[in-house]
Amino acid sequence: MDNRGFYSILTIYEIDRFVLYLQMLNGKLIIFSAPSGSGKTTLVRHILKTFPNQIEFSISATSRPKRGVEENGKDYYYLTPEEFKQRVANQEFLEWEEVYAGTHYGTLRVEVERIWAKGKAVIFDIDVEGGLNLKNQFKRDALAVFVMPPSIKILEERLHSRSTDSTESIARRIAKAEKELKTADLFDVFILNENLEEACSKAEEVVKDFLVI
Repeated sequence: MDNRGFYSILTIYEIDRFVLYLQMLNGKLIIFSAPSGSGKTTLVRHILKTFPNQIEFSISATSRPKRGVEENGKDYYYLTPEEFKQRVANQEFLEWEEVYAGTHYGTLRVEVERIWAKGKAVIFDIDVEGGLNLKNQFKRDALAVFVMPPSIKILEERLHSRSTDSTESIARRIAKAEKELKTADLFDVFILNENLEEACSKAEEVVKDFLVI
């Protein structure tokens, strides 16, 4: 191969990388955050079903064990505590935190880059602190939505009805929720999830406006 052939291949490679960079540069993030049990997962699933060609779900990484029928690579990327810490040390996360003692969650950079490379916006189902971390990083390129439960009492009832957490775990979640509710005004918009149909309609509206669909 002569030099012209080499430089032609190199140029094509560089162009491909530049196109990917532009896609990532213009990438959008849609962040749904809420206290556990507020219904943010239901709203995110509705948005994904409504806009399948424009939006893709970002799968978070966690150091906690799987629950019930959860699947690796579908619900979360399940890492051992040691693996999680190593990826933190390697700066592989856009954001991460220790949500509960010994339990870590985070957003891997490669996961977001994978979705942006398809030309899609990334949607997150993420806890409140993680959502605010992403909003602070991406500013206008991120839409931060806070899903508000009707009340703490109803939130507690929802957590009990899931039958996935111990009484002790639910008590921790409620204590955390009471603090998280005070951060609602730091988000771009909040959606009261009292009537599911109305909440889904509101979620569609704010996402459409953000992505100009």
